[in-house]
Amino acid sequence: MRKAMIERKTNETEIKLKINLDGSGQYNINTGIPFFDHMLTQVALHGLLDFEIQARGDLEVDQHHTIEDVALALGQGFSEALGDKAGIERVGEALVPMDESLCQVVVDLSGRPYLVYDAEWNDPRVGGFSVTLVEHFFYSFSMTSKSTLHARVLYGRDNHHKVEGLFKAFGRALKKAVALDPRRQDQIPSSKGVL
Repeated sequence: MRKAMIERKTNETEIKLKINLDGSGQYNINTGIPFFDHMLTQVALHGLLDFEIQARGDLEVDQHHTIEDVALALGQGFSEALGDKAGIERVGEALVPMDESLCQVVVDLSGRPYLVYDAEWNDPRVGGFSVTLVEHFFYSFSMTSKSTLHARVLYGRDNHHKVEGLFKAFGRALKKAVALDPRRQDQIPSSKGVL
């Protein structure tokens, strides 16, 4: 089983995270930000990933540090659980509709961190959650997971639907990217021989 346990403690946050890439979508998530918990739940459920995430942060300041540090820890957990990435599909993509919205996420577990992000919002917040932090979540994850990530809201009106569609697509893209291809066995999916 490809698992990792990460603990991240700063003057602003304290994160404890367990991840199982070969899970069934089980989760126990408490970040102190209910809407963010709901989004991380979508990643677990749609990605068939098992998450235990407990976070305490300086929410009296704002949500930024907590969301950033959870994303950094999550990306680090993915990187550790994947090891040398032998046998994985490496690339995953998902196109997810949510009512009037359509979202797309494509991920390449390439060892090269990069984010392309394209989303427009109707309001600055949804469920007490600042939508500007969606981009920062994906950026922080891509940095520590060392993955190339493209996240786009193709269209939509309702901010809740657009954010949730992105997180569902993220989970589904990750599920495909971390999947093991029995034909590849112990081979690294790169002509370089390393990721």
